Amino acid sequence: MTDRDPDDSQLDAVRDALADATGDTGPADPGDGEKDATFLVTHADDDSAVLRDVASGQVHALSSNPGVDEGEAVEGVVAPDPPMNVSWQLVEVHERRVIPVEESEEPPTQQSLDAAADQPVGDLTRTERAGTGELHVVTVPEADTADAVADVLADADTARARAARLGVNRVEVRSAPGVVVVRYMP
Repeated sequence: MTDRDPDDSQLDAVRDALADATGDTGPADPGDGEKDATFLVTHADDDSAVLRDVASGQVHALSSNPGVDEGEAVEGVVAPDPPMNVSWQLVEVHERRVIPVEESEEPPTQQSLDAAADQPVGDLTRTERAGTGELHVVTVPEADTADAVADVLADADTARARAARLGVNRVEVRSAPGVVVVRYMP
């Protein structure tokens, strides 16, 4: 879905309703137009880029690429391009960082294995890391462990967006038969 469709302004009400349902109570077009947030770069080429607000999910298609790369987290300010406000510009950058999503050769910690032992297959337990970050412990059928890890790695944008929301710099995936642990780490 694009941020704005110039031919169909009636979609604004639908976008606002969907945003309300997902917890973004702001309008589709804020009053002053500028938005200060943390964004994930979901697409980037020489001429343009697409940013997704990691808190609200709102998508901002940039009219040019100010030098961002796909997979980066950018804390900054976007503003609509006048006069139609259908595309955006990244007008200020507070911080940029690459958030790698990688599989680790290390096994899950004993704490993660204990959490998995207490939950049925298909459940997820979230726990805070000592310090900064979060752990997601997922139990899966043992025969599907490798596929579950591959799914997490294939959907790296979701992991990066969560990492950006948490303010961490990397995502590490560990596994053992029947257990997948996604570690959001500083």
